[in-house]
Amino acid sequence: MRPIERALVVGAGTMGHGIAQVLAAAGIEVTLVDVAQDLVDRGLQRIKANLESGVAKGKVTAAAKDATLAKLCGSTDLPLALSSADLLVEAIPEDMQKKRELFSLADTKMHVGALLASNTSSLSITEIASATKRPEHVVGLHFFNPVHLMKLLEIVRGALTAAAVVEAARALAARLGKTCIVVNDSPGFATSRLGLAVGLEATRMLEEGVASAADIDTAMKLGYGYPMGPLALGDLVGLDVRLAIAEAMHEQLGTDTFRPPRLLRKLVRLGHLGKKSGRGFFLYDDKGEIVGDNPVARPPGAHA
Repeated sequence: MRPIERALVVGAGTMGHGIAQVLAAAGIEVTLVDVAQDLVDRGLQRIKANLESGVAKGKVTAAAKDATLAKLCGSTDLPLALSSADLLVEAIPEDMQKKRELFSLADTKMHVGALLASNTSSLSITEIASATKRPEHVVGLHFFNPVHLMKLLEIVRGALTAAAVVEAARALAARLGKTCIVVNDSPGFATSRLGLAVGLEATRMLEEGVASAADIDTAMKLGYGYPMGPLALGDLVGLDVRLAIAEAMHEQLGTDTFRPPRLLRKLVRLGHLGKKSGRGFFLYDDKGEIVGDNPVARPPGAHA
């Protein structure tokens, strides 16, 4: 594999702009691409805000902030950005057809030594890679939100991913200051499969009236050391995203563990998608802070 000097991140949303930030902070030239200029600009602005917050908290130096921003640029010209990149990190929505279309285009535009990576949290790397003529160069790089703070990078090895590509991914993780795990391509990998199982069971407990959303989350935070409760995490990820992953996992594995709870379907149907919509399992204020349980998520007869 060629040394990674230039990277392309496709998708300027929650995960994409975070991935672009950590790559740039590691000294890699990064182009952040999305379908519209306003989306690109918003992603770059969020990176700047993250860095400025880090400076204000004394966690990032002003020099490091400036150096990171100097490594970043934005574009809507995907073919051009692909042609000069040593690394592609795809961070678009979890739609297999769209991912395959992107990787097929990347296969035609990127140089022969490039690394092609997907940030998917649940879709098959092997299937994504089959859209290319170089599946051995395709790997999963599953980052976690917020990317600039979370220490884990899950490397997913597809059925045909070359050993050298896995080692290049390990080296990149070290360069980014991440601890990595390597897993084989299977539904939900390691992290999504385990995390989703806990999140769905917490939803069923809420649905059954076992405890309030706040108390279920407190149980996992104080009893098991979770930094965030499984219900609040679902709100952060997006309940529509969680439902889509649960449906895919249930279809692939066929176990009741991943059967989407009725409450989850109800909230998504009502547009209560979590933090991004201001209500999910919890209610949120304008600053994104939890202000209480969502009454719609309480089972019949439960007290406020």
